[in-house]
Amino acid sequence: MTRKPDEISSDLMQPLEALPVFYPLAGKRVVVIGGGEGAAWKVDLAAASGARVDVYAADPSDKLREIVAVRQNVTLHERAAGPADFDGAALALGSTFDDAEADAARKSADAAHVPLNLADRPAMSDFIMGAIVNRSPLVIGVSTGGASPVFAQAMRGRIEALVPSSFSAWAKAAQEWRPQILSSGLDFLARRDFWRRFTRLAFRDVERQPTTRDCDALLAQAREAGDAAAHGRVTLVGAGPGDPELITLKGMRALAGADVVLFDDLVPAGILDFARREATRINVGKRGYKPSVRQEEITALLVELARAGKNVVRLKGGDPLIFGRANEEIAALRAAGFEIEIVPGVTAAFAGAAALGASLTSRETVRRVQFITAHTKDGEFPEDFDWGALADRRATTAVYMGNRTLPELSRRLLEEGMAHDTPAFLIERASTPDERIIKGTISDLPEKVAREAIVGPVMVLIGWALVEN
Repeated sequence: MTRKPDEISSDLMQPLEALPVFYPLAGKRVVVIGGGEGAAWKVDLAAASGARVDVYAADPSDKLREIVAVRQNVTLHERAAGPADFDGAALALGSTFDDAEADAARKSADAAHVPLNLADRPAMSDFIMGAIVNRSPLVIGVSTGGASPVFAQAMRGRIEALVPSSFSAWAKAAQEWRPQILSSGLDFLARRDFWRRFTRLAFRDVERQPTTRDCDALLAQAREAGDAAAHGRVTLVGAGPGDPELITLKGMRALAGADVVLFDDLVPAGILDFARREATRINVGKRGYKPSVRQEEITALLVELARAGKNVVRLKGGDPLIFGRANEEIAALRAAGFEIEIVPGVTAAFAGAAALGASLTSRETVRRVQFITAHTKDGEFPEDFDWGALADRRATTAVYMGNRTLPELSRRLLEEGMAHDTPAFLIERASTPDERIIKGTISDLPEKVAREAIVGPVMVLIGWALVEN
């Protein structure tokens, strides 16, 4: 049974609480109302953006005076702001507990047609100040629409952990090198290739400072690739067993730069969300005993897209190198002269063991883990196993695609001498909210599974290490 690759349209943007906008303020005038700690923070933020800041505070705090003393582009007016003080301002920011002062600022800003933000007064504000991750010139803003600043700050902390402060040097290098790249003579595709190479290098060597030699080397690589038969490239990415959080950071970054994503049926929508919105998404799913896209069509499509200069991500469930027929795709792409990168993923056997809360190995008794698939590409039960190795109690066996052929596998293992009470588990939809575990032994697990309706992908784990905890 076959089906054709199915291109799916990108979803329209879901409703936004607010439109994120980055507003250059260098040389522009900003008015700040208030003299407390909150106003001091807004003064410092506006001044760091290069604005000319006029702050109006009848009773300025020590923190505010400290910032005014350090920042050359800040002027302190020790009085309340009047309507004329808003004239010519690009923005107005305020932090005050005085309702009358806040109301006066709102009226003055309206009269002067100046956008105003008042801290903790969303109903009186034209825009929201989010939490900021500063890796300037890389700046990341986080907002909850004013609903929960504490949550936004916590999210900022998560992002800061992913984007170390040293990344600022790479962002500055990108800013400085851009004119040189634009005038380098590289065409659009080659320039895009340069920046992809730059990004991979930055993430790999984020702790060091970029140098002009890096720029020269990346330019040479981009020129060499531009002189090749095609600009396209393909990355095989392991999507993990189902939980979107189990995809690797490198896999997420590959998706973020993809022009086209070819994905399997088992890849959850949450992982596809990591792809950029403009990326084309094509379902090329292969499911056992169900209509599937032929492998030959998938391989041909990968080559075709690469020849068209696309940056393609081939997204496979679990790990791409475990029973994913990656060898055929790799061979075809290399034969066609294309670059290919492989990003490993968390394979289902590990997710199954995690679901059990068990180790696949034991230092003293189980020193070997073996991965097998319980049906051939034609859907038949394989007969060419090393049955002695599979029946060995010193090994743990992970069985992929083993639901339908589990009775035959159980029968043969028992015939080969495996103990009847050898622990065996079927884990359905490992790592997802719908995860389910059926516990048994190698002799009774098939009967237990037969009584259940199995709809999701399954992993069968067999061995004594699974019950040693």
